[in-house]
Amino acid sequence: MSQLRENIIRTSLDLFEKHGFHGVTVNQIVAESNTSKGGFYHHFHSKDELLFVIHDTFITYVLKEAKAANEIHQTPTKKIQSIIKAFVRVFDLYKAHISVFYQESIYLKPEYEEQIKRKRDEFKFMIFRVLEEGQQTGHFRKELPTEITGMAILGMVNWIYKWYRKDGVNSIEEIADVYVDLILHAILPKEHGQSQDFASLLLDRPFFYES
Repeated sequence: MSQLRENIIRTSLDLFEKHGFHGVTVNQIVAESNTSKGGFYHHFHSKDELLFVIHDTFITYVLKEAKAANEIHQTPTKKIQSIIKAFVRVFDLYKAHISVFYQESIYLKPEYEEQIKRKRDEFKFMIFRVLEEGQQTGHFRKELPTEITGMAILGMVNWIYKWYRKDGVNSIEEIADVYVDLILHAILPKEHGQSQDFASLLLDRPFFYES
């Protein structure tokens, strides 16, 4: 990614968060990013494509990490751990992107919305497949409905965007470890469900919640 393209994205994220997608013009983005209209249109065909790129960036990242987890790790337990950690990290790496996503996704053009939906569905079904694999191999509890369990994991992690702050007491890695611990305790058979004890980690260190 060129420095100019990155600067345009960073500037637009700030403007969209403050004023909304329709409250910002290309002229404003150009002025705030110290570029020209030619520079803007060299990297983006339109403001609509820019909004799509903002959405696509973090979804592409987490999907790539999930695919890598499937290729690198041999057991479904290791796969789900790696996927969850990557999923949690995205809320730190792309916090502004995700804020704009939830705030402005209704303005995506249909053709862009379809591309985003395909990637979101691909990620969702990867989680479902890992859960199914774990149930078939005996790594995960077989009585849990796969789709409900997968949607519970997605919902649980997605909610991070509502309360996570980069300047909070706990790092994103610590938060990721807690999520892994909670989810594994839920899906592993009881005799294998004991994982690292985080009581000492969290003692007297409450999360930095949104007021």
